[in-house]
Amino acid sequence: MVTNVVLLLIVVITVWLAVSGVRIVNQVERGVVFRFGKAQREVRQPGLTLLIPVVDRLKKVNVQIVTMPVPTQEGITRDNVSVQVDAVAYFRVEDPLRAAIAVQNYLFAIEQVAQTSLRSIIGKSDLDDLLSNREELNKGLALMIDSPALGWGIHIDRVEIKDVHLPEGMKRSIARQAEAERERRARVITADGEFQAARKLADASAIMTESPGALQLRLLQTVVEVAAEKTSTLVMPLPVELLRFFERSTANAPAAEAASSPEQRPKEQPAVTDSAAPELAPPGPSFERSAAEPAVESGAPRLGDP
Repeated sequence: MVTNVVLLLIVVITVWLAVSGVRIVNQVERGVVFRFGKAQREVRQPGLTLLIPVVDRLKKVNVQIVTMPVPTQEGITRDNVSVQVDAVAYFRVEDPLRAAIAVQNYLFAIEQVAQTSLRSIIGKSDLDDLLSNREELNKGLALMIDSPALGWGIHIDRVEIKDVHLPEGMKRSIARQAEAERERRARVITADGEFQAARKLADASAIMTESPGALQLRLLQTVVEVAAEKTSTLVMPLPVELLRFFERSTANAPAAEAASSPEQRPKEQPAVTDSAAPELAPPGPSFERSAAEPAVESGAPRLGDP
């Protein structure tokens, strides 16, 4: 009877030891075995693994990519602007053995390194780089975090600056700067358009100067475009060429008439031109004649009479 009880106890202990020595490692984990406190070089892969009861201890390390938000860090940029920057880091465990041995808590260690590296990047960068050149800053930040993490068996996949918080005064200054820049670009574009339009008009005027008919065609085309709307009143301008035609016709008519009948030219034309300005008598003779006339009328003897 006692023998049966002892055998039963041995069987129970054996089964318990066998069951306690069986471990399951998930697909996203790797197992590090410590035998009598010493880490074994062989890393247990996913699946069922056997341990020596009481002797071995298994530590599971997750090898998935960890997404860690970096808390908001406040700093002063190289151009003396106070900003608040937050980021996010993506990393994973490449060597589970070193991650379990080299560092006590690799998650906390990576978080602290990310915060200090982010502060260092803020102090070395300008505000314009933080706002527009984030790709280079992300690469530099990932390199700064990856340098100590490699010794812990951790690979930094990527680090990204998520947001940059600026003071309200700086936001207004940036808004004014952007508005001025847009206004400058608008003026340059308008001036360029005017320059191109002037050049095209100059080319068109040169063509119309060489071919006067082009100006008439352009005028008729403009009249057709204006007359398309029936609600508008059309004022037809008189072409300058037509006035020049009448002027040439008027100037050539007297010449043609004079050439055809030279005997019909007016005879009195020189008399008209001569009598246009009557001659005035000199003041001396007219005065003597006016003084002598009353003497004749009164019967007074003239000078020189006998």
